[in-house]
Amino acid sequence: MPTAHSRVHIFGIRHHGPGSARSLCQSLEALRPDMVLVEGPPDAEAALPLLIHPQMRPPVALLVYVPDNPQRAVYYPFAVFSPEWQALRYALEQQVPVRFMDLPQAHRLAMGGEAGEDVKDNEVAEEGQATEAIAPTPHSPLPQATCQTDPLSLLAQAAGYSDGERWWEHLVEQRQDSTELFAAILEAMVVLRAEVEQTTAWLSPLEPLREAYMRKTIREAEKQGFQKIAVVCGAWHAPALVNMPPAKDDNALLKGLPKCKVETTWVPWTHGRLSMSSGYGAGIESPGWYQHLWDQGERSQQRSPQWGQTQSASKTMDSSICWMTQVARLLRKQDLDASSANVIEAVRLAETLAALRDRPLPGLPELNEATQTVLCFGDPLPMQLIHNQLIVGERLGKVPDETPMVPLQQDLQRQQKRLRMKPDAAETSLDLDLRKPLDLERSQLLHRLRLIHLPWGKPQLLGNTKGTFRESWQLQWKPEFAIRLIEAGVWGNTVESAATAWTCDRSNRANLPELTELIDQTLVANLPSVIAHLMARLQAEAAIASDITHLMAALPPLVNVMRYGTVRQFETEVVGHVVDGLITRICVGLPVASASLDDEAAANLYRLIIAVQGAIGLLQQPNALERWQQVLAKLADQQGLHGLLAGRCCRLLFEAGVFQAEDTARRLGLALSTATEPAHAAHWIEGFLAGSGLLLLHNPTLWQVLDDWVMQLSGDTFTAVLPLLRRTFSTFSASERRQMGERVRQDGERGMANRAWSSPGEWDSHRAEAVLPLIAQLLGVAL
Repeated sequence: MPTAHSRVHIFGIRHHGPGSARSLCQSLEALRPDMVLVEGPPDAEAALPLLIHPQMRPPVALLVYVPDNPQRAVYYPFAVFSPEWQALRYALEQQVPVRFMDLPQAHRLAMGGEAGEDVKDNEVAEEGQATEAIAPTPHSPLPQATCQTDPLSLLAQAAGYSDGERWWEHLVEQRQDSTELFAAILEAMVVLRAEVEQTTAWLSPLEPLREAYMRKTIREAEKQGFQKIAVVCGAWHAPALVNMPPAKDDNALLKGLPKCKVETTWVPWTHGRLSMSSGYGAGIESPGWYQHLWDQGERSQQRSPQWGQTQSASKTMDSSICWMTQVARLLRKQDLDASSANVIEAVRLAETLAALRDRPLPGLPELNEATQTVLCFGDPLPMQLIHNQLIVGERLGKVPDETPMVPLQQDLQRQQKRLRMKPDAAETSLDLDLRKPLDLERSQLLHRLRLIHLPWGKPQLLGNTKGTFRESWQLQWKPEFAIRLIEAGVWGNTVESAATAWTCDRSNRANLPELTELIDQTLVANLPSVIAHLMARLQAEAAIASDITHLMAALPPLVNVMRYGTVRQFETEVVGHVVDGLITRICVGLPVASASLDDEAAANLYRLIIAVQGAIGLLQQPNALERWQQVLAKLADQQGLHGLLAGRCCRLLFEAGVFQAEDTARRLGLALSTATEPAHAAHWIEGFLAGSGLLLLHNPTLWQVLDDWVMQLSGDTFTAVLPLLRRTFSTFSASERRQMGERVRQDGERGMANRAWSSPGEWDSHRAEAVLPLIAQLLGVAL
């Protein structure tokens, strides 16, 4: 809309919306401006030419950050349906001068605001605005909370809508006629701002500075002689740019602002990060739906350049059909029933709901209700899938190769291309066979990235496979990884050098368990240049370590190192003598460290004993296994040992064949004797049985000993030890618990039958004698 300065035309928009973007495109085509000013950071103007690069594919974001502290950063996201994106693209393609006009981030970040945030203050309220001159009555009270979070909702309430998002979508995003649109937006915002500013303290201290800088930029464009200046800004700011105060007032506000050095680049973005649920304050609830509306508009515009009323209605009807078709296709991929007839019925139901609600066309609420009723058969669970995959979506943008990047980012992109690992915002699975060179290099890259705190891939537990040459990963690329790459750039210019430098630094401050875990991570990441340093640190720490728990915690990672040696193509002899030394010191010190432990300390040592048992089993060294079993036998007979540890030692030795079934039953009977405290006995059972109940099911002697012990407990004692017993039996699988229950029931029925047969008080001799003649006749014998 032209302002009092006839050369300036204000276009108040919402920052993400296909209707706003399409109306803006039509208005710019009609105006043919010679200068375009867009709300955005002037610091990023040098990056604008890349916007029309053939490889640029939204959603993307401008990243402005402080080089010395990359965590102090701000993102400016753009989707293809963002009005600013279309304005910038129009200006660049038409070779019209274009500038950003918001307060520079060099000032804003220096002022201490927005560090690490995705959006600008109060952006929610200013970005979704009105299409018509609808406002609350001047004398009606305004709810304070609503004004502070979303002033647009006041206009929505006046129009009879539940929230500003739905109101804006119906009046703007589904609108095809841009006639007088921006004039209506400006008129509504003038009234709304005047009312809000009178009744609430809504504006943050930053807002006057931002609007002063916008006005300053407009004045500079006028001084340079531009005759048709298009100003694209959040609709909330539009009234402040129409009737401008004297320049000296704005200059006084902006004088003396602090400033810091910033750098700017483009980074890929996702639809998921555009949604409000992601924490992006200027976000939208349904970016996938808006993308669909934009794509449908583009296709319809290609078919018919003239946007008449008939074409508009037909287009939106086609939009509903195409949306339902996408929903049905998604459901079919999940093996859910979604026939063509159901699609037709769902579209008809959505149109009927829109008519009942006096809506011109079906919106997302009507389509969702029709989808759940017809395609989901009333089940809300598939709607969650539809929301994640379609309504929000996980489209990942792409930036050109020429985009300014730190060397570490460039190295990662080269490796991603070489290894054919395309980043994707959706979760994808990757199974690797480490015997193949390509898969081995992929694994090493993912492990190196995890070392520098960039978890692009998360290791997954394998199923029943026991091979060490297989790995499974869950991959998902997130936009914030761009910041982490910039931060990690201080460690090196390549992924390998950065991971190496970080590992060396971390190892100098690590204790023995942390150091062994670090060695395990380093070896799978294949960082040979740092291994010598880690081994020297390991030997030094192992020599002075006196805490037996630290020694035990350090052993499993080192055994994993030896286990992966041949697969990872790494010589593990250097680790062998360290492992032997640790085992020796553990075997010597464990009996003393196990004495007089409370329940918490015993539980911790219990977990370490299980871990060491597994590690020594992996070593497959008879001498080490023999020494370890001797220590376990000593612990099993040690007086005063906590029941949890004694039971587990007995269990491990029984499974290894060191203790026979008779000896194990004797030890169980002693542990459960009346001379033993019930709490100690319950802990002994927990240590002995936890994890698997097959031992009881396949050994009748142990079952009988345990059954006799439970039967002799008094009521109060049974109540006291019941929580421990329940905790133990809860570790059994469902099938094991079911088999135990059936066995208890069978034993109970058998016991009742035996007692009934052997009880003389229940024997009726007269009735027995009455049947004897018949039995004698049947058998052919004489009585």
